[in-house]
Amino acid sequence: MANISRYTQVSELIDEMFKHIVSRPMRFLEEESGMQIRSDIAEDETTFTIKAEIPGVKKEDIQVSIDGNRVTISAESKQESEEKAGAKVIRKERYYGKVFRSMTLDCDVDQDAADAQYADGVLTLILPKKASAMTRKLTIK
Repeated sequence: MANISRYTQVSELIDEMFKHIVSRPMRFLEEESGMQIRSDIAEDETTFTIKAEIPGVKKEDIQVSIDGNRVTISAESKQESEEKAGAKVIRKERYYGKVFRSMTLDCDVDQDAADAQYADGVLTLILPKKASAMTRKLTIK
């Protein structure tokens, strides 16, 4: 007697595979890699404005360095050593360590006139452009 096998269409296999993928909880890269510095950069004729999200970090643990047109933001989140007697840790998801973000702007920054403020987990950098780096329009004669 011949063996009987079930015929399965490819579309049915794909549907089953998709159901399996969707039924599992999705995890994103930032969960795997820890803390990230997310930023918005705006520009007008004279300044760059950078707003960077660095939640849960004290302002003393944030450093900003400017080298020409390169701006680097680094932050360190330190682990709290406070433990209660008789308590055990069930899950530990908070990130502890050092993270940095570096970005290159279109022109050099005037380091002496730059300003930084940190409030509610957002670092705001006001970075004036160097006078020599600003473009000027030529009048055609």
